[in-house]
Amino acid sequence: MNHRLTMPLTKEEAEKLQAGDLVSISGIIYTARDAAHKRMMEALDRGEELPIPLEGTVIYYMGPSPARDGRPIGSAGPTTAGRMDKYTPRLLELGLAGMIGKGKRDAAVKEAVVKNGAVYFAAVGGAGALLSQRIRKAEVVAYEDLGAEAIRKLEVEDFPAIVVLDTKGNDLYQMVMEKKPEKEGED
Repeated sequence: MNHRLTMPLTKEEAEKLQAGDLVSISGIIYTARDAAHKRMMEALDRGEELPIPLEGTVIYYMGPSPARDGRPIGSAGPTTAGRMDKYTPRLLELGLAGMIGKGKRDAAVKEAVVKNGAVYFAAVGGAGALLSQRIRKAEVVAYEDLGAEAIRKLEVEDFPAIVVLDTKGNDLYQMVMEKKPEKEGED
C-alpha cells in the first residue's frame, strides 16, 4: 500500500503503516548520524535539552555531501542504521516517531519500535543524488563542528521510503527471508 505522510508523524498515522508499505514523506525531518547521536546522549546524561524536538519527529540517518550551486544539499543517501542502534531505544522512549536509514536493526530497537508505536523506514542506498532532489531546504541546527554529521533540519517533499519495521513488530527484511524460495538442489 502507498501512503502520503506529512510530518510530524502521529501515532495514529504510524499505526496504519505496515512493513512493506511504500511511503512519500513531506514536511520537516532531521538528520543525525553516529557523532550527533553520541552528543545527544551526553546532553541527556547531563540533564540538558536536546537541540531538536523528538515528539513526532523522524530522524534521517544521513550525512550529505557539499551542495552544488543552486541546491540546498548535496548527495543525501542513507547511512547504515545499525550504527545508531545503541542510542535509538532511549530516543524512542522520549517520543521519536521514526527513523530513515538502511539495513537491519537489532532486537532492542525492534522492541522499542513496538513499545513506543514508532516506525523504521528504509531509503534506497546508492540513490543519494536522486533522494537529494526531494529536499527543498536544509539548514544546520546543531553540532556544526561535526561537518557532514551535524544535525540538519530538512524540508522534504515526496521523499520516498519503505516501511521496514512497523508498530506491530513486523520486519520487512525478516518477511522477505522467510518467503525466499530455496535454490534448486539445496537441502
